[in-house]
Amino acid sequence: MGVRQGQTLVCSAITLLLLCAPVASSWGQDPNLDVRPRVELSLKSWLFTAGETQWSHDASGLDPALGDPTSTLKYKDNDTHLVGLGAKVHLNRRLFLDGEFGFSVDFDRGSLIDDDYLAGQRLFSRTSSDITGKGTWYINGHVGFRAVDFRNGRGHLDVLGGLQYWRTTYEATGIDRLVCDTSVFLTCDPSIFPAIKNTTHWMTPLQIGGQLEYRIVRRVSANIKMLFSPASVVYNEDIHFQRGDLEQDPSFSMWGVGLSATLEPTIKIILTRHLALVGGYRVMWSRSYYGRWEVHGLGTGSETAPLTEFQTIRHGATVALTASF
Repeated sequence: MGVRQGQTLVCSAITLLLLCAPVASSWGQDPNLDVRPRVELSLKSWLFTAGETQWSHDASGLDPALGDPTSTLKYKDNDTHLVGLGAKVHLNRRLFLDGEFGFSVDFDRGSLIDDDYLAGQRLFSRTSSDITGKGTWYINGHVGFRAVDFRNGRGHLDVLGGLQYWRTTYEATGIDRLVCDTSVFLTCDPSIFPAIKNTTHWMTPLQIGGQLEYRIVRRVSANIKMLFSPASVVYNEDIHFQRGDLEQDPSFSMWGVGLSATLEPTIKIILTRHLALVGGYRVMWSRSYYGRWEVHGLGTGSETAPLTEFQTIRHGATVALTASF
């Protein structure tokens, strides 16, 4: 992780130098930098983000021979590169709309660790699978209000309210059995075939927060954007291709209600009157505090149990080029 972060910082620095060089000669030739634009468009790169999704359930109420939690699945080290397109429209001096759409363009790393427990939390199965998949995409939109303007044009504070949708798909291939209790399984042989397809939907109908910008010098400002929701909804579907006793669309489903938050500190450098370079770090996080898990047996109907945990996090450095008009 330290090596990846180092590579990310080097790439960000090189990008900054390359973008700044052509316009350096134009600095000092734009007297109207303080004029507020009507429209802002941005192209953002979320560099080599690190992601992780973990969930567990308690089926001991259905079968006392099972543990609590019964299963814990962790999709970890899911590194991917995302590209985002953003827009901001100022309706008047204080009111504006903004939105962003992002999607993954590189997704070929990661692993799934699947642990299963019997009563007394006796681990009877642990498997590892490689992950590929369609990756991540998200969309958000907000209404903003300029609440405070600092003296001498040094910055401002905006209040934000809006919504967000976040989707991730994982596809796990192969099964390497790290722990296998032969009293439970007929065979402990590994497999090279598709194992699990998992799709997670985080729907946040209301985000609230704010964005603070403070100008350090004339062309450089520090920014921090924070958003929070006390009632995000998660819906998740699992297809276990190698389970002949389960339905295949899906094998398991679950839903929950939880918290979500986004934090993004950035530095903005004004290159010309119409162009700016923005670099920073973004964290997106969601975690359930209540939910239900459902198993769909083949020909036996469905049964439900408590969803004890569902958490998703993704974080990484960001670089953006913003054009304003």
